[in-house]
Amino acid sequence: GLGAVFTPTGFGTLLAEGKETRHIDGKDYVLEYPIKADFALIKAHQGDRWGNLVYRKSARNFGPIMAMAADITIAQVSEIAELGQLDPEHIITPGIFIQHVVAVNATQGEAA
Repeated sequence: GLGAVFTPTGFGTLLAEGKETRHIDGKDYVLEYPIKADFALIKAHQGDRWGNLVYRKSARNFGPIMAMAADITIAQVSEIAELGQLDPEHIITPGIFIQHVVAVNATQGEAA
């Protein structure tokens, strides 16, 4: 991914204080670095043992982003699928970003 980006968002506010700024093509920008996490705990609807994940509803909003931003990602899934069972067109987060998959019984909230 990108190391950092210049964005006009936040320029001239308290959020920009102490950060590098630049004037580019008549506009002012502030340098923002990407979010980085040691661990990410995310929830998905389905996953396989390789860590490929399929989401439902709003779980898709930040789960994939945080999986990519963290050094170690643990995914809680409602359903473990057999390898090859997940439709590749529905996989949102590929297993390369997931280190651990934990299955939780969706009806009782117990670890499987």
